[in-house]
Amino acid sequence: MKKIFFLLAFTSLLSCVSVKKYNERLEKPLSTEKLKQDVDFTHQKLQKLHPNLYWYISKEQLDYKFDSLKTNISKPLKPSEFYLKLAPIIADIKEGHLRLLPLEKKLTKREIKKLKNQKGLLGRFNYYVEKDKLYIKDNPEKIAKIKSGTEILSINNELISDIFAKYKSLVTSDGENKTFNKYALARRFSTFFTLEHGILDSAKIDVKFNDSIKTFTLRRETKTVEDKKKEKLEKKPTQEKKTKDYNPITKSFNRNLQFLDKDSSIAFIKIKSFSGTYSRKFYKESFATLKKAKTQYLILDIRDNLGGSLAEINNLYTYFVKEKFKFINDIEVSGKTSILSSNYLSNYSIFTKPIGIVTYPIFALTSLASIKKVNNKFFVRNIFPSKNPKKDAFYGKTYVLINGSSFSASSIISSKLKNDHLATLVGEETGGANDGTVAGIYSTQKLPNSKMKLPIGLFLIQPNIEFTNTKKGVTPDVEILPELKDIFDKKDLQLNWILEDIKKQKTSHE
Repeated sequence: MKKIFFLLAFTSLLSCVSVKKYNERLEKPLSTEKLKQDVDFTHQKLQKLHPNLYWYISKEQLDYKFDSLKTNISKPLKPSEFYLKLAPIIADIKEGHLRLLPLEKKLTKREIKKLKNQKGLLGRFNYYVEKDKLYIKDNPEKIAKIKSGTEILSINNELISDIFAKYKSLVTSDGENKTFNKYALARRFSTFFTLEHGILDSAKIDVKFNDSIKTFTLRRETKTVEDKKKEKLEKKPTQEKKTKDYNPITKSFNRNLQFLDKDSSIAFIKIKSFSGTYSRKFYKESFATLKKAKTQYLILDIRDNLGGSLAEINNLYTYFVKEKFKFINDIEVSGKTSILSSNYLSNYSIFTKPIGIVTYPIFALTSLASIKKVNNKFFVRNIFPSKNPKKDAFYGKTYVLINGSSFSASSIISSKLKNDHLATLVGEETGGANDGTVAGIYSTQKLPNSKMKLPIGLFLIQPNIEFTNTKKGVTPDVEILPELKDIFDKKDLQLNWILEDIKKQKTSHE
């Protein structure tokens, strides 16, 4: 028993030493030579692996930005300082999936245990950004009774305008789209702040509501026994939770079907993320229900849906078409062997990694065999072959709700539905591009000296549509941009417009 205790204590000590050394390295400046090596490494890997690097920026422009960065590195920099110089160039490529990952301080096991026993700090609010101002959109826990619509003026005496000046250059959307950035900044704000300042136990915030300015001190609270019981209950699986993909963090279903009227003529499907989890079962049951109920109108809400599974949206599309279709064009890659650079082994745990190593040759041979060359470009064969419609496909009137936080897979299905005239899109231009995106599988490159990571998408994924070449998102058929007051008062003007439109159609048919 004493030996076991000694071994555990020794292991814990080694872990603490390792964490300490890692964190000390983060504070050690890197030489200008090493920093420039990392710049060149990043540039070269992007050129080699990215399937459409110059979609939104010319080669001349990008080369100039990398060369200028090297010229302007005149002194040693810490990894965090280097990140703030390199990340904006990555953002200038204007590919929403592509971003440099900063290094985070490691925590000891004791620190991790302590945090697990505490509630968050700034991350407990939901934020909204408008014109470089930060608002509290939702306060689920009623912290300090702060109301929705409250503007945060400063955090620990640092003005939000100064904070945003640092963070805005770190986020990007696809192409010339401008709607995504504010949603991304609102979503990642607390993460950026924590990366910069560390995990704080408290924070002083100055806020304004109805011209009244107040100061609050937020503190990390210890979870109560009741809090822990609720968390445990939230995680307990049920069949409904599986089918609707329950998220214990948001305490809500990822996908849900409901009827908005007594006669079931209007159905509303909310999909928060195309996670893929039990999605086939959900859609099969949902569309069978619509058919049985003789539903006439379907509202598909994918606002704030950041995307996810391409297989899920491919399957979902089969419920709207009347004939065989091809959803996504053949996927383009940068070269014959680029897939071999993917994060294949990351799919395996430390215990199953030997299996991944053994099976890698099969993966490599299969990948190489799947590549075809057409007009000096390389494509992956038959990832998404043509599909037939489902027997319970919906042929009534379909509306799709979109906004600037509809991204990636959400943009792809929106683009395809609009192109094929299968739905009326209502809301705001999507954050993801109309003509496709770069994602699918990734090759995560670790910069040799700073050790920062850069996940590079290997697939150019484009819906089978007539391309607009606007370099923007999917534009709605009916644009409705709510005012701040509407957002904070929880008035859904976009959904209300659809319901009014349906009402008009029903009246005209009477």
